[in-house]
Amino acid sequence: MTVVGGQPYGVRDLYHSLLAASWKRVIGLVTLIFLLINALFGAAFMLTGGVANADPNSFRDHFFFSIHTFGTIGYGSMYPQSTAAEILMTAEALTSLFTNAMVTGLAFARFARPTARATWSKVACISDREGVPTLVIRVANERLNHVVDATMKVAVIRAEVTKEGERLRRVHDLTLMRSTSPSFILTWMTMHPITKESPLYGMTAAQLQSSESEIIVTLTGLDETLGQTIHSRTSYLPSEVRYGARFVDVIGGVQDGKRVIDLTKFHDTMPSPLNREAMGLSPE
Repeated sequence: MTVVGGQPYGVRDLYHSLLAASWKRVIGLVTLIFLLINALFGAAFMLTGGVANADPNSFRDHFFFSIHTFGTIGYGSMYPQSTAAEILMTAEALTSLFTNAMVTGLAFARFARPTARATWSKVACISDREGVPTLVIRVANERLNHVVDATMKVAVIRAEVTKEGERLRRVHDLTLMRSTSPSFILTWMTMHPITKESPLYGMTAAQLQSSESEIIVTLTGLDETLGQTIHSRTSYLPSEVRYGARFVDVIGGVQDGKRVIDLTKFHDTMPSPLNREAMGLSPE
């Protein structure tokens, strides 16, 4: 999404940005900041010339002296010997105190944040279920633990024009055959019957595309192991909705007293009957 005229929030909401970023980016940014801070203080120490046993013309000596100060490693052969160097050392020690506290808090928050390990089907299918055209979305719990009181919500967002000619993005909730589960362990087939009351009634793939539709799915529940609420979400564009198809079954028999699930077929689909007239579409 591109926002024109919006203010960048990266600096104003740096903590949220770092929590949302990948570990690779966070580690890279922290490393870059660490090197930059020590490079600046190393240059400042070099200007003061108040570091004992350091070559006055060696940036390397002053850079590593800065790292000793920043990391509270302790001084060996090099140490501050002038008032200016002592003041600069105090400023860097204070900078180190706040920087280390922020990085430690960020790392703890990222490790402690509860996350769901849910795998969503790459496509959504529309086919007959008990004689009714039905939108089906599949999700699997990769951890295979209990997600208690799991709740599923599905909505379609599309562009519409009001009677006054105003164009807007409107959210339509999709009623599910079952929106809650007392314990989500293996897989969950989320189903929305496409009846005359459904926002998807009479919508062809081309109409979904022209209306810029997007199907939004959210899953929330209580992770029994973590004892915390977790959530996961996904979305499907019109090109990811398959008419006249259903998912291949992934739940097999029982081996050694355990249910077998074949996730290699999780995203696979197969042709399935679709009563287009019941869905408000013209026969092909």
